[in-house]
Order: sequence, then C-alpha cells, then structure tokens
Amino acid sequence: MNEFPVAEWLDRFSSPIVRIGVILGVTMIAAFTLEWGYQRVFRRLARRTSTGIDDSLYELLHPAIRNTVILLGVSVCVPLLGAPPVIASALLNVTKSVAILVWTAALIRVFSTSIRYVGATGRVSYLQPRTVPLFDTLQKVIIVTIAVYLVFVAWGIDVTGWVASAGIVGIAVGFAAKDTLANLFSGVFILVDAPYRIGDMIVLDSGERGRVTDVGIRSTRILTRDDVEITIPNSAIGAAKISNESGGPHRKQRIDVRVGVAYSSDVGRVREILLEVAHEIDVVCEHPEPRARFRVMGESSLDFSILFWIDSPEDRGRAVDAVNTRILERFREAGIEIPFPQRVVHMPPGMPPVS
Repeated sequence: MNEFPVAEWLDRFSSPIVRIGVILGVTMIAAFTLEWGYQRVFRRLARRTSTGIDDSLYELLHPAIRNTVILLGVSVCVPLLGAPPVIASALLNVTKSVAILVWTAALIRVFSTSIRYVGATGRVSYLQPRTVPLFDTLQKVIIVTIAVYLVFVAWGIDVTGWVASAGIVGIAVGFAAKDTLANLFSGVFILVDAPYRIGDMIVLDSGERGRVTDVGIRSTRILTRDDVEITIPNSAIGAAKISNESGGPHRKQRIDVRVGVAYSSDVGRVREILLEVAHEIDVVCEHPEPRARFRVMGESSLDFSILFWIDSPEDRGRAVDAVNTRILERFREAGIEIPFPQRVVHMPPGMPPVS
C-alpha cells in the first residue's frame, strides 16, 4: 500500500499561509483526537484498579501528549515560512526546546506524585515518608540535568568543554567544602538507612541523651531531658556509636536496678519483696512481668537485681527513682540490712597511731 502523498496534497494549496493553516488545523484535530482516545483507554484501565494514582498520572501526562503533537505540527510549518536558514533553524531549535521543557515539567510532576504515593504506602523499605523529600529532590536534579543536556544538543552546543569545566570546579569545591559534603553524604545515608527516626530517644557515645527532633541533610538535632537542644553534624553521627533506646520491636525498655543485702538476709524474702515493689509502681509494665535475680555473692553483700519494663525511655529516671525509694522503705520495714563496704586495716607493730 502506498503512503499518503503529503507533499502532493499540500501542493494543491498555492499560498504558504493556507498550507500553514491547513497543517495547524490538522494538527489540532489530531492532538485532541489522540487525547480523546488516550482518555478513553486510560480511564478504562483505571477502573480496574482500586487506587487513585493512575487518575493523577493521567491528569499530569495528557497535556504533555497534546502539546507534543501541536509542537510537531508547528515544526512542520517552520520550513513553509520561507525564512532564512538561520532563522528557520533557530525556530526549530526553539520548538525542540519547548518540547523538552514540556516533558521535563510533566516528568517531574509524575515522578513526584509516584514517589509520594509509594512513600505513603510503605511498600518499599528505603522509600518511607521521611525519605520522600530526599528522593523527590534527587529525581528533580536528574531530570533537570538531562533536560539541560538535551537543550544543548538541540542547539548544537558542544557540552564537552562544559563537562570538563564542571569537573574541575567540582574538584575545587570538593576540597574547599569537604566537611560540608561529608555532612551531606552522611545525611543521605542516615535518611536512607534510618538508624533512628524523629521522636526516638538516642544516646551518643559521648554521653548525650535526648529525643531526636529533626533529621536534616547537614545535621541532626536532639532535645535532652534538660530541654537543651543539641545540633550534631551528620558526619560525626555517621562515625559514632549510637544507642537507640526507642529501637527494636517496640518502644518498651528494660531497666536493671541492682541492690545488695547483708549475708544474713533471707534470699527468698528479698526476692519476694523486690517483685512486690515492681508490681506496686505504676510506671512499671505488667507485661513482660518483672523478674528478680540473685546475681553474685559479693565481698560485702549478696547482690540482687530487679528487671522490669517501662513503656517509654522517657520514664527511665522516674521509674528508677520510684523503685529505689520503695525498695529502701520495704527493706527497712522487713529489717533487711543494706550493707556498705567495710575494710579492716592492720597497723604494723611500732607504727605511731594516725591522728
């Protein structure tokens, strides 16, 4: 079958203006016809899904498809203007650039919508609500970079020199801002790896303990129990040992309170009192149940520990205070002695007494 003779068909119209008008008219009809067909097919497929993400993607894509067809018709009309080659080439390059910008904007919106949707569902382990801004910014940078490169290619600009210059500038910036870059990369790894989240209670290897209030690209902020906010560079956190008291399968935390009693004490009675004390404190969880352990026979005492759980790491200080206070009260009531270390010093004969 022979192809439709477009050139011969256009030759029927002697005036270039008429030809341009015919091409633009056909282009508009084709653009809206394609959009109508795309709409019917896409919506038919969208009815088979239970999510609304496909409807959002349709709303973002169909203007780009329609505008691309229109720009294609405009590019066909440019040679018919009879302009000088330089001007005609510039107009074609402008048309290509506009098409690139149209699809750049469309793809940025499509990927942003998709990333937010996947992040909200939590189906991908590394794409969570906390990492959505990171991946959203990353995809925008990649798409814009590719778009700029394509615009340069459309205008016939050699990008080799630009890339070489950017490499030299990048090396210089890397040496000048190595600490800042280290914080940025560490911030990315922290957001992706998520050793802690906003609201977690963490303890640094330097001893600071507080709740995470913000995880940024450059630094992490924690609020101590004294309501003092500490800002820590991410590079320092990346190289430090972090204890996340809110981590694990749940937020509960186990506390080990140790106490020593005299050797003359009844071991069974001591264990019984310790368990009773744990059940009397409101902040102590009933499940898992508290446990009492006879740890070791020390130099001056029999060492016991009471193991119990609290709902939140913030309750640690209050729970330890309440348990210690109640243990002391109950031991005094029961006549159980809490000994203190004693030392016997033997003085050699003839040594004068110490005044």
